[in-house]
Amino acid sequence: MQPMQQQNRQTHQETLLRRTVYGPDTTPKGFDALASAWNKLVRRSRYNTIFLTYEWQTTWWHHLGTGELWIVAFHSSRDDQLVGIAPLYRTHHASGRHAGKAVLTLVGCIEVSDYLDLIIARGWEEAVYTDLLAWLQSGDAPQWDVLDLCNLPEDSLTYRTFAAQSEAAGFATTVQQEDVAPQFPLPLHYETYLQEQVEKKQRHEIRRKQRRAEREAEVGFYLVGQEHNLEAEVDDFVVLQRASREDKADFMTPQMRRFFGAVARTMLDAGYLRLSFLTLNGQKAATLFAFEYDRKFLLYNSGYDPDAYSHLSPGWVNLSYSIQYAIAAGCRLFDFMQGDEEYKYRFGSQDYKVMRTIVSRAEVSPAEER
Repeated sequence: MQPMQQQNRQTHQETLLRRTVYGPDTTPKGFDALASAWNKLVRRSRYNTIFLTYEWQTTWWHHLGTGELWIVAFHSSRDDQLVGIAPLYRTHHASGRHAGKAVLTLVGCIEVSDYLDLIIARGWEEAVYTDLLAWLQSGDAPQWDVLDLCNLPEDSLTYRTFAAQSEAAGFATTVQQEDVAPQFPLPLHYETYLQEQVEKKQRHEIRRKQRRAEREAEVGFYLVGQEHNLEAEVDDFVVLQRASREDKADFMTPQMRRFFGAVARTMLDAGYLRLSFLTLNGQKAATLFAFEYDRKFLLYNSGYDPDAYSHLSPGWVNLSYSIQYAIAAGCRLFDFMQGDEEYKYRFGSQDYKVMRTIVSRAEVSPAEER
């Protein structure tokens, strides 16, 4: 089946949008058809994040995706430039908040992709939102009951403009804060960061822990590169990740281990992976699984050995070295991403909101409107 193409005039914007729908039975598939233009659009969007890149989206879908893939592309008919992508998939939920309903969800939802959104060129948001709603209300869309857009970054217009348009169109629309992502800006120098962005007591602790480790052990720090055996390095990361906390061990299922391995390979080849290890006397004691993307250092996961050198605080030391690396590399933001763990704030983080928008086909009742 060929992808479906339609044109819809956007009266508020003097242009035409050409919509192409890549459903589960179309050839080529949406990812394949849009591969060459995908990342260019991500970079032109309001929130350029690694989790919307072609590399992340395809890896997530291959290893964790379920149901039917529905990718909707929006081109400007004036110059045929790609201006929007709605990467969605449809599942039928047997339990949970959407039990018994057909749900359209962003590719990447929900737990392992910290920031997601509709991918839209800056300035085209309103037009794409309008046309997406037109498609959702048409007979060309699959049967759906709920559109669940998770992990929307604070800068997104989706939980504001799109939510308002959905409500105006008669859909029951809910907007809620899903989580926070602690983060802090990076200055040009590490000492400036410590002096100006970290409280005095915590600044002393960071320095004290690093000096003690360097005094009492032979300290090494390195980033995994193409010269390393990536599979072995990821294995070592997983060992430390599982050892650090029981809930982390539960999280790292065989399926998730395969996903991490695939992400590591894909992102290393793309130049984004920053998998680091702290060694003490030649033994791996702590690790960070992170990314460097768009001058942002994104801390994705971590681990340490609680039984070896715990008195030297290897997790803290590895984190301080990683911050130093990020500053030296020219990053402008250090992002701990989702989760409000207390230690993140000791390093000077401020909360960044992560939002969620849920649109239901059920019309809002008069009582609810009042």
